[in-house]
Amino acid sequence: MNNLVPQISIAIGQGGGSGEIAGAMKIFMFMTFLSIGPAILLTMTSFTRIVIVLSFLRQAMGVSQSPPNQVIIGIALFLTFFVMAPALKQINETSVKPFLEEKISPEIALENATKPIKNFMYQQTRKKDLELMLKLAKEDVPSTIENLSLKVLIPSFVLSELKTAFEIGFLIYLPFVLIDMVVSMILLTMGMMVLPPVMISLPFKLMLFVLVDGWNLVVGSLVGSFR
Repeated sequence: MNNLVPQISIAIGQGGGSGEIAGAMKIFMFMTFLSIGPAILLTMTSFTRIVIVLSFLRQAMGVSQSPPNQVIIGIALFLTFFVMAPALKQINETSVKPFLEEKISPEIALENATKPIKNFMYQQTRKKDLELMLKLAKEDVPSTIENLSLKVLIPSFVLSELKTAFEIGFLIYLPFVLIDMVVSMILLTMGMMVLPPVMISLPFKLMLFVLVDGWNLVVGSLVGSFR
């Protein structure tokens, strides 16, 4: 009977040493990044401004389902990668590569990765929004960007992005609102009040958007709005 029972032995203290610890640390940091990745994308990159402006464009044209949400999110993601390319390149060279090659510690890698993101957010943040968050946090104005805490910079950046996105959205809305007003006045003059103006004005909006090469104008202005 004893021969039928498999023998199991457990050895303790025979690990791979520092190599396995470093590998486990890399996996842990990678999983941590994946878990907080959506929050970073929404609050520390250009994604918020881009997706809001594209949503305003769709609403202004009066087509609630075209382009679909998936297309808008996809366009916003790739435009975000394009805008953030310089910062991502710097993070890769100063943080990711040295850390994977075990030339720097995780603390230094995190610090090096934070600097380009801080610089990007600071350049897009309005002074008024930054002063507001510093006042609410009861902190003094730091002498350098490195001394500026993320708990102040991130909400300041988000506020500035929302304001900028709404300003761009307002400018996008204006020509389409004018078309709606003109169509409504024409229908009212002709006594055709039963027809919904939005349905009649939609082809004119699409024609105007195509004739002026609207996608190039919107994307070019949107990407160019980042300093």
